[in-house]
Parts: sequence; C-alpha cells; structure tokens
Amino acid sequence: MKDNQKVINALNTLLAFELAAMDQYFIHSQMYLDWGFNKLFERINHEFDDEKGHATKLIERMLFLGGTPDMQTRTGFEIGADVPSMLESDLRVEYEVAAALKDVIALCEQEKDYVTRDMLVVLLDDTEVDHAHWLEQQLGLIKRLGLNNYLQSQL
Repeated sequence: MKDNQKVINALNTLLAFELAAMDQYFIHSQMYLDWGFNKLFERINHEFDDEKGHATKLIERMLFLGGTPDMQTRTGFEIGADVPSMLESDLRVEYEVAAALKDVIALCEQEKDYVTRDMLVVLLDDTEVDHAHWLEQQLGLIKRLGLNNYLQSQL
C-alpha cells in the first residue's frame, strides 16, 4: 500500500476538511466561553479535540503510506457571527466531511486499501452519529424552544 499517491492525495483532501473543522471548533468554543455559554463551550471544545484526533489519524496514515501531510490547506472554514450561524457553519462542515469521507472510502475500496478504509469508516461514524447529529439536535431545539430559551439553557 505504500506510495499509493491516489490514496495519499485523498487523505490530504480529508485533512484539509479536518483541519478547517478543528480551527472552526476552536474559535467557536472560545467565542462561546467569552459569551458565557459554558455548555456550548464544553461540547464544542470536545468537538475540537475530536477533530484534532481525526487529523492525527489521517496524518499518521499518510506518513505510514510514505506521503507528506499538507498542514496548510483548509477547506470549508467559516466563522459564525452568532450562535445559530456558528452551529449551522459547524454542521455544514460536518456534512462536507461526511461526503468527502464517503468518496475516499470508495476510493480505498477501489485501491484495495482496506486498512485505510476501515479507519475512515470509524471517522465517518463519529462524524455522522456524534458530531452532525448533535448539531442537528441543537438547531432543532432553537426552532422548537426559540433562540432566547435555547441560549438561556446553555449558560
């Protein structure tokens, strides 16, 4: 599997999304903390750590495959201006990551790199089941409770 440039390039594409998500979660968590939304801070700071873990796995795999991780490129980075736009932006990135993961999983199957595929399936599960689902719930709560009630619950 070493030196499979198709897989390495695809992993770098994923890394650009994960680094953007990591940076975005980091700034959003700090904004929540500054505004006093401690519950949102705790959850989004946790998401920051998860994204850092995802990026680490991608970097480790690329290095194992003989590739060079691109630590400069960011894809999908967008800072929100208020709580709803921050949650929406985070959800958008998670959807983009999930779509990219599915594409790279298919590529790995085509290239018969099942170890990378299996690693990416775990990341996809985390992205869809943990990250995106929680963000969808929060946006749903805002719609059902109203923004002011939701924000009060996050203090």
